[in-house]
Amino acid sequence: MGSARKLFGTRVVAVASAAALTLVAGCSGGGDSGDAKTEDGKTVVTMGLFGVMGIKETGLLEKYMEENPDIVIKAEIAGDEQTYYTALQTRLAAGSGLKDIQGIEIGRAKELADTRADKFADLSGVPDTDHFLPWKQSQVTTGDGRVIGLGTDIGPMAVCYRKDMFEKAGLPTDRDEVAELWDGDWAKYVEVGKDFKDGFKGDAAYMDSASGLFNAMIYGSSEQFYDRNGELIYQDNPVIKDAWELATGAARDGLTAKLRQFQPGWDPGLANSSFATAVCPAWMLAHISEKAGEANKGKWDVAKAPKGANWGGSFLGVMEDSPVKEEAEKLVAWLTAPEQQEHIFKEIGNFPSSAEALKSPAVTGAKSEYFSDAPIGEVFGAAAQDIPDEQVLGPKDGTIKDTFSQGLQLVEQGKSPAEAWKTTDERIRKAVD
Repeated sequence: MGSARKLFGTRVVAVASAAALTLVAGCSGGGDSGDAKTEDGKTVVTMGLFGVMGIKETGLLEKYMEENPDIVIKAEIAGDEQTYYTALQTRLAAGSGLKDIQGIEIGRAKELADTRADKFADLSGVPDTDHFLPWKQSQVTTGDGRVIGLGTDIGPMAVCYRKDMFEKAGLPTDRDEVAELWDGDWAKYVEVGKDFKDGFKGDAAYMDSASGLFNAMIYGSSEQFYDRNGELIYQDNPVIKDAWELATGAARDGLTAKLRQFQPGWDPGLANSSFATAVCPAWMLAHISEKAGEANKGKWDVAKAPKGANWGGSFLGVMEDSPVKEEAEKLVAWLTAPEQQEHIFKEIGNFPSSAEALKSPAVTGAKSEYFSDAPIGEVFGAAAQDIPDEQVLGPKDGTIKDTFSQGLQLVEQGKSPAEAWKTTDERIRKAVD
């Protein structure tokens, strides 16, 4: 194993975001029909991204332009993926305002592959792209073999926890001993929360949200909301029912801070130490370290989750009508190559979807200074090996996930699980229909 690298130290990763209105009402990008745009005699390639994908934040675009001086890259970043996706759908329907390259979140991948594949260039013939995890690329592959995007990161999961709070609650603080507390069972994770509540003298909750627990449980299964035939199964899927029961039980037992991840209140909760644990995909570490701040550096640690699962991940797609499609395809292939995925991981911790990058010493030996020198390369690398080989996605996965998160918050706000399930089911049916 290579030398350990320190991630999330004194350098705070800024969340690059543009106002949502910029994405919805901003000027048209290079994906519009017509001649290729130029600037000072150089070809302009535009990108529409969201959140912290690491592509702009880690200096990769500047590096590419240095190596390709005839190219100018203009990236527009929206902080909120849901607003980004709404705008992307509008632009796809209108056939205008699209960037040459558009980011695709995993929860939207199947819907775009099923309904908008003709709007995206087929990347199945792009050379040197056989390094991805097989299940990753299958998520953006159509029935007839078209590939509408190339993978960026994946989201193997662990549990991030506050060592200082665990100590005050009389619980172990060593990451291996903490992982043994829940020993492969999410129900035991909740039981530890009851012990925490009994032992902790303070206002902090055990976990941030019921929806975080729910997502962690369902994403460890190959089938979640849809089956392999594309049929909705969430109503009868025992995986969903078990996750709902455990998550609502945790909420009713007062173990959650009644927050939704990445929604108003969650970031202040991190800064104000409002909760002791959060189920955290690899990409979430950058956000936690930024929002929790320097005052909480070294108080957080990372332990193995009860079960392996994948939560999140993204892709880069090229628009079929882009006037610079060839240049855009080359850029996407370069940005998602093993070397660049490794670079993003070293800088901000987004875990590679490249099987080749996953084996590099820079990944396997990585540690996080912010998270108490946790061996995140080992923890998340092991979690990645436990992700099911098949991840069945449906056309409305993202929408259904968001609706379940809203339903679980209803329970945290006082509704009964039965009432919240009824409301959630009605909302899902309306959204899907």
